[in-house]
Amino acid sequence: MSENPKIAVLLATYNGSKYLAEQLDSILNQSYQNFLIVVRDDGSTDNTVALLEGYAHRYDEKFQLLEADDINRGASGSFSCLIEYVLANQQALGLDEAYMMFSDQDDVWFEDKIEKQLAVMLEAERTSPETGAVPVLVHCDLQVVSEQNVSISESFVRYQGLEITRNRFPNLLVSNLVTGCTAFINESLARQSVPVAKQAVMHDWWLALVATAFGRLIYLEMPLVYYRQHENNTIGAREYVKSVPLRRTFWQKVFDPNPNQHLIDIARQAREFRQQFGKQLTIRNNLCLRLTACMSFRVALLQKILFRIARRL
Repeated sequence: MSENPKIAVLLATYNGSKYLAEQLDSILNQSYQNFLIVVRDDGSTDNTVALLEGYAHRYDEKFQLLEADDINRGASGSFSCLIEYVLANQQALGLDEAYMMFSDQDDVWFEDKIEKQLAVMLEAERTSPETGAVPVLVHCDLQVVSEQNVSISESFVRYQGLEITRNRFPNLLVSNLVTGCTAFINESLARQSVPVAKQAVMHDWWLALVATAFGRLIYLEMPLVYYRQHENNTIGAREYVKSVPLRRTFWQKVFDPNPNQHLIDIARQAREFRQQFGKQLTIRNNLCLRLTACMSFRVALLQKILFRIARRL
């Protein structure tokens, strides 16, 4: 096991020229320098591609730009494509082990992000009974900032009200804890996870499920990314406000007769996960997948009941 492995930083772009240069600079200025930025553009119509080509020309040893395929795959599909590309071209990219980090186009990395997460990854593999063979995903906290990089919250996890200790497979089925732009995976997890299913809610969620089902999901309790909030965020951060019975919105949610599309999407993801991996899973995890898949029924009350049961597993 190398102590200085080359890391593939996967970057999926789409009309991101406004903030992209700042993100690229933060990656290029990392304290750990043995990395390659592998980029796929998803059909940008602004000057994102020209900006990327300019950086690739100036730092040719640090960039690998995928050829345009004129297919808009969305974030999940684009990252799945990047993972598959790295695995298929591992030797040509100079990777002894296919370690991969994920980067969004509009954030800024702390200068020691790669260094800190790599240390945790190598220690996890070193102490694993099956060194290097166990799928591992390392993720971390983020600092939420405004469009102008003014701090909104020192901790994304606290800001979102995430219960970070609920990180077992049954918990992850109904609530994702991994923010994609903080994810760092090893080759074992990459090979077991792709192609990311089209039914996956997001690629990071799918990777987290595979990691908790077959390996390790490790949370690093420190922010290593400035998570920029702006009007074009695909998902973004929303401050958590606890629901209480005295609030009108609480009862509106309880008696809302409309089915929850997000729960339907979660159910589809669970059904696809069971179809792909069911034979390799424990009886308990298969039962959890069956229960979660039942939330696809378009009956609001039934959805709420099943969700509450799933949350308690």
